[in-house]
Amino acid sequence: MGKPIKSIIFTVTNDLVTDQRMQRIAGTFAEAGYAVKLVGRHLPDSASADHLGFPVKRFRCLFNKGKLFYLEYNLRLFFWLCFQRFGCLWAVDCDTAWPVRWVSVLRRKPWVFDAHELFSRVPEVIHRKAVQRIWQRTEKMAFSKASLCITVGPALALWFEKEYGRKVGVVRNMPLLKAALPYRPDENPFVLYQGALNEGRGLENLIKAMQQVDCRLLLAGDGDLSQGLRALVIKEGLQEKVVFLGKLAPADLPALTASAWVGYNVSEPAGLSYQLSLNNKFFDYVHAGLPSLINPFEEYVKLNNEMEVGLITEPADDAIATNLQLLLNNKDLHLRLSQNCLKAREIWNWEKEKMQLLSIFETSFRHG
Repeated sequence: MGKPIKSIIFTVTNDLVTDQRMQRIAGTFAEAGYAVKLVGRHLPDSASADHLGFPVKRFRCLFNKGKLFYLEYNLRLFFWLCFQRFGCLWAVDCDTAWPVRWVSVLRRKPWVFDAHELFSRVPEVIHRKAVQRIWQRTEKMAFSKASLCITVGPALALWFEKEYGRKVGVVRNMPLLKAALPYRPDENPFVLYQGALNEGRGLENLIKAMQQVDCRLLLAGDGDLSQGLRALVIKEGLQEKVVFLGKLAPADLPALTASAWVGYNVSEPAGLSYQLSLNNKFFDYVHAGLPSLINPFEEYVKLNNEMEVGLITEPADDAIATNLQLLLNNKDLHLRLSQNCLKAREIWNWEKEKMQLLSIFETSFRHG
């Protein structure tokens, strides 16, 4: 592959501050001696990114959603990249793949495609066929042209390999191993959901299930369904039980997660991307010693069979309510699952996963 790669530019479309996976990946390469830069955008409510510990570039866009946003961002990213010095480009998901591809060709440099999800099969696009075709073409281009492809879980990697006929590396989205907080007290227990309030996350059924559960529900995040979910809470008369915390800073989440009684991670089978997923909140709950309700999807069932860190739950309000009540009322079960989480976190952590990341990259590019 020529000279060893010494510098990498990573490209995303979010504001960088809440993207813990990319912070960990960029930080890992920086620690390994690479010059890194993480590129995203600056939203009107974005917090400072000065604390990240490596250089960042954030575009202030005129448009922040829809087709005009993607057009503006990709054009600005393309022209900016043309004048940067780098050894490798790293495109995260389909929405930055085209400018990375074009610049890599012009500059004769390698590039990595990092698929965090099956972009063409997320619930937001599967019923919009024209949009879906655009992402399918982009996905096909990326997997056929990128120098290296990686994704977040074995099931997704297997699907990509069958679909596009090439090897895909796996780097799971695991947290850094930090000191465990004490086992949570049982007075005033609450259920916690952390993540985007988007379609297919099972949030409507979770809210309805709270009619049968004697505790509070805290929703830490924001998204397309935010207003609809608030309206549902009012319709169900649950204003005293369901609390919307909005988008929290990553630094504020661990203490909140460690003080919860049950974590929620039960998506609906709303698209193939969700069914093949392996999301970060599963591991965040584990690292907090927090038993959770878990997706009945392949990756989660396999991991839960290894360590039993929660209860596999169907995305129906009665099933959700039954299992929430079980974890609230059966203290012995809750303690056993919590202890299993603390054992699992010693295995499922970024300190181990980052070695896989560096091995895949450096083997692929024959880095000295």
